Amino acid sequence: MLRALADRGARELRLAEGAQPVFAYPDGERAVSAASLTRGQIIALLSEVSSPDDARRISAGEPARFAYRLPDGKSFAFSSSVSDGTLAVRATPAATAPDSAPTASAAAPAASESVGLKPFDPTALRPGAPAIEAHLTYLVEVGGSDLHLSADEHPTVRLHGEMMRIPGTAACSPEETARLLFQLLPPRFKKEFESASDTDFAHEIPGVARFRCNVFADRKGVGGVFRVIPSRIPSAEDLGLPKAILDLCFLSKGLVLVTGPTGSGKSTTLATLIDHINRNRTDHILTIEDPIEFVHPSRKCLVNQREVGSHTSSFKSALRAALREDPDIVLVGEMRDLETVAIAIETAETGHLVFGTLHTSTAPSTVDRIIDQFPADRQSQIRVMLSESLKGVISQILLRRKSGGRVAAMEVLIGTPAVANLIREAKTFQIPSIMQAGRKHGMVLMVDALLDLVKRGVISADEAFLKAVDKMSLATLFKSAGIELPLVY
Repeated sequence: MLRALADRGARELRLAEGAQPVFAYPDGERAVSAASLTRGQIIALLSEVSSPDDARRISAGEPARFAYRLPDGKSFAFSSSVSDGTLAVRATPAATAPDSAPTASAAAPAASESVGLKPFDPTALRPGAPAIEAHLTYLVEVGGSDLHLSADEHPTVRLHGEMMRIPGTAACSPEETARLLFQLLPPRFKKEFESASDTDFAHEIPGVARFRCNVFADRKGVGGVFRVIPSRIPSAEDLGLPKAILDLCFLSKGLVLVTGPTGSGKSTTLATLIDHINRNRTDHILTIEDPIEFVHPSRKCLVNQREVGSHTSSFKSALRAALREDPDIVLVGEMRDLETVAIAIETAETGHLVFGTLHTSTAPSTVDRIIDQFPADRQSQIRVMLSESLKGVISQILLRRKSGGRVAAMEVLIGTPAVANLIREAKTFQIPSIMQAGRKHGMVLMVDALLDLVKRGVISADEAFLKAVDKMSLATLFKSAGIELPLVY
């Protein structure tokens, strides 16, 4: 509804208890849906676009004013009120919002006020530890995924996808932020930061967790982001991985890719796959990472983990060396450049099972991304090599559960002979059709994965729609399944 509100030139979306949702135009109102809305439906819709504080005020019948921004940047000002016991809501495109309404920038703070988080204890430190470890320990204790430290800002955690200020903390001055971060920086990475203005490294608090750390410079001074790497690797059952994905772990050779945007859980899925191999095969696993995130002790397999910058100069040099290190399974943390991609494909062709990651949003687009990296005169050869070596692509996104926490939706492409032929013949645009018909092989389109999560009540329709790449196809599936189209449609 919000996208249509902006695209169709309506002045306002009006929601009222016991009435149809309508768009307001200069010449009058037009109904958006034939169904009248209940108070519960309105509250549920608004909970998807408001902060927890605003959602509680709306549920309690108190007035609320807030802003919401779509992924494409379009902003809307919301206001809700209760008159004679009836809940009413107005949503106005920010560009045409009246002066009395808060603007999107004013109504959308950098982080929500903390709700239900315990107070921060700066003394929760092991002896001799840097002060920032109290923040990192707090992050793990509250179940957050990321800690953000920025000059002139409150320390903030990301909890279930929401940015939340840590209660009991004040905004850190540029000097205090720098002091906290530089205490943690190993000497080699401090030199890297001084030369490049950013650096990545890993840090471990024994008995708590490992952290993937990024320290950077911005206009205010120094900032840092810390991602929790759980000390326990999730099992395949924890992630709900289907048999088609687990079967990829038992291949003798080939290329398996896990793709998705930053923060979509690719590292966790890869760690689970490697751990599954480690527990069920008797082979040699070699990982090349930047930095090492999950630590894999040797179980049935012998595991060697190499970190770019510490144990090797680059992914491509480590991959070249891998061929002399007798691995059966090779994990490439990031396939960042053409040469790394080329060596990974060659490694998969020469009798090794190679796992890697790419920042692509769908399984079919992953094939095109790989091929398009190469010069035109090499693309025919790469198509043939990729058609023979690509065994699977898992594309995933993280979504907010209704019950709290997050869940991954996974699109699965299996390298069947039909898929190989399409890659070889440059007909990758037909891959989605093959995937739709290939369910018996375990193939799943993202829209089908999202629909399944909505039907099972794991996620809301709004959340699925917001994160979907192919929104039109998902809207069609929603209609066929009798699911009401989301407010943001």
